[in-house]
Amino acid sequence: MICYTILLKNQMSTYMRLFNLNHLLVMLLLLGCAQPADAQYELQEAYPNVEFDGPVEAVWVNEGQGRLYVVDQEGRIFWLPGSENAATKQNLFLDISDRVVSGGEMGLLGLTFHPDFQNNGYFYVNYTSGSPLETRISRFKAAAGNTGQVDPGSETILLTYRQPYRNHNGGKVTFGPDGYLYIAVGDGGSGGDPQNNSQDRSKLLGKILRIDVNNTSGNRNYGIPADNPFANNTQGYREEIYAYGLRNPWKISFDEETGRLWAADVGQNRIEEIDIIENGGNYGWRVMEGSDCFNPKSNCDETGLIKPVHEYTHADGVSITGGFVYRGTAMPELQGKYIYADYVSGKVWALTVNQNGTKADNTLLLTTGFPVSSFGQDQNNELLVLSYGSEGKLYRLHRQVQ
Repeated sequence: MICYTILLKNQMSTYMRLFNLNHLLVMLLLLGCAQPADAQYELQEAYPNVEFDGPVEAVWVNEGQGRLYVVDQEGRIFWLPGSENAATKQNLFLDISDRVVSGGEMGLLGLTFHPDFQNNGYFYVNYTSGSPLETRISRFKAAAGNTGQVDPGSETILLTYRQPYRNHNGGKVTFGPDGYLYIAVGDGGSGGDPQNNSQDRSKLLGKILRIDVNNTSGNRNYGIPADNPFANNTQGYREEIYAYGLRNPWKISFDEETGRLWAADVGQNRIEEIDIIENGGNYGWRVMEGSDCFNPKSNCDETGLIKPVHEYTHADGVSITGGFVYRGTAMPELQGKYIYADYVSGKVWALTVNQNGTKADNTLLLTTGFPVSSFGQDQNNELLVLSYGSEGKLYRLHRQVQ
């Protein structure tokens, strides 16, 4: 049985870093001392001898015997060896806390490695920095052999964009099967997208971006894929845009088998949603929140808008955390299902979609009893679950032995 006391004294301030008091009260009401909702699945500690302070990302890299990289929101990246029980400490990989503005929804939020990392040493991060506040998408370079810490001075800033408020910063960066870098960008914050950034294609906020990091274009440190929907447009739209109409897509991921791009978009007042992202797609925000009209509140124009493949109301949680389509082998009954969670309620679900991308079923697997900040995958595509807090841990999702 998994059962946690949610408001441990030494974790209170950490939870407040991501969510305000209203969300915290909802957490208490929804969880109490939460236990698995379905006895078939449970979480076991991975790397039981190691704790993290505010982990928000875990990325496995097949180098040597393999390493798991864990991102600390305050601006550090650590690595762990492939052998879980042998790991007794965090190993510092990169420290850029001197340039990261963290707290709330800000910080070092995303990490991904170049597909040819073992040869070129390149990896990419998404973080908030500066005054006035901005997001930076940067490349760093590990030394040959990746034997020590990365020099923070190896940074090349690829892309920056202003953040008008201190929330809704998105965060995830990942490479697609096409070799391009995809970037999840929030709407810039406040509430209700007051500047309508998500629908404004002259701005990068509230979008999924796609850039070519292997080529440059003009005065940019990256190129624009030729099939980006607004490549070479004459209307003033940003060419980096791949999809738009998103509020705060904290996590995105590709299904390695089908190539589908999944996004979990955090809602405003009522609805959390999951989208399958298409090139040029408009996912509705702020015209709609999920499948409901938002601005205006009724009789909104839904023309051309793509509705979520799945959504849930704030009765089940108030901040969705996207995961992965399961492609491991330990739980064959979950094969092809999208596994995701809610940060506040701690619930973990498995979403099944039909071949055409429509919803078939959504099943509650368990309730964790802690804030789920992220998912990861190990070398076998088995799923890791990250708990957020000053004593943050990594867990492995698995089926209980009957």
